[in-house]
Amino acid sequence: MQRFTHTDPVPAGLEGAVIALGNFDGFHFGHQAVVGRAIARAAHEGRPAIVATFDPHPVRHFRPDAKPFRLTSLDQREEMFGAAGADGMLVFAFDDALASLTAAEFVAMLADVLKVAAVVTGEDFTFGKGREGNVEKLAELGAAKGIAAEAVHPVELEAGIVSSSRIREALQAGDPGTATRLLTRPFAIRGEVVHGDKRGRELGWPTANMEMGQYLRPAYGVYATRVTLADGSEHDAVSNLGVRPMFDPPKELLETFIFDFAGDLYEQEITVALHHYLRPEAAFHDMDALKRQMDADGEEAKRLLAAGSATA
Repeated sequence: MQRFTHTDPVPAGLEGAVIALGNFDGFHFGHQAVVGRAIARAAHEGRPAIVATFDPHPVRHFRPDAKPFRLTSLDQREEMFGAAGADGMLVFAFDDALASLTAAEFVAMLADVLKVAAVVTGEDFTFGKGREGNVEKLAELGAAKGIAAEAVHPVELEAGIVSSSRIREALQAGDPGTATRLLTRPFAIRGEVVHGDKRGRELGWPTANMEMGQYLRPAYGVYATRVTLADGSEHDAVSNLGVRPMFDPPKELLETFIFDFAGDLYEQEITVALHHYLRPEAAFHDMDALKRQMDADGEEAKRLLAAGSATA
């Protein structure tokens, strides 16, 4: 799996590729259908398969003050594309120069610079300055440059089209179960463990603390989670996402207590997957009440995670 940007030379062995083209943030069920079709077509034609994505997301470029909304980091997408069978990951570094390309200029870049043989997109894909291009325009312009173009129908699940927007809405509503079904895996935050104020340790619940960065903010509250450590091991956990209303000053953190674990995780990169939403974040009248609730949250998280493992 080779990763390169649209301004890099095409790596050896990846010229003449079939490319899946889209944002693919989240790499949900619908995205997987597009990428799966590109990989299948590449295998049939004896060509390499490349998955393209945009970073930063075009929304972030045009609206730099937009609230965080990412469902996956670039590294997470790379891993998932590779696991799906892609040979390469093409990152369109979205800047003013890329945003100014007309639809015709973008297709010319695909053909003349990136040496693409075929493109697979979703039916709602748009491109070019002012989003002037659509799948019909892509087919028309591509044909003139020797590029085949194919669009994949949306995927429907649970009486609706699978989309990143629908997943974000589920997470913000405290419904990680729906998000899991649409993503085909739990929503997961990856980041470096940072130093906190050690309040959890004082309460007997030492936590691995992470900042959320550009990830979407799911509903604040307590979650049953599973953590993947840097060594690849997985552990059941309970996490609090929010601003910690019992402590001053407020600071947004994802705080995770890993069951039956002892070790130093500072500055290590871990991944926290949200499995079940237990309750909203709340303030308690004293620390004893908070600790009693934390104990109850831990037991409930263990129960739900064990039940999920038994039925998996």
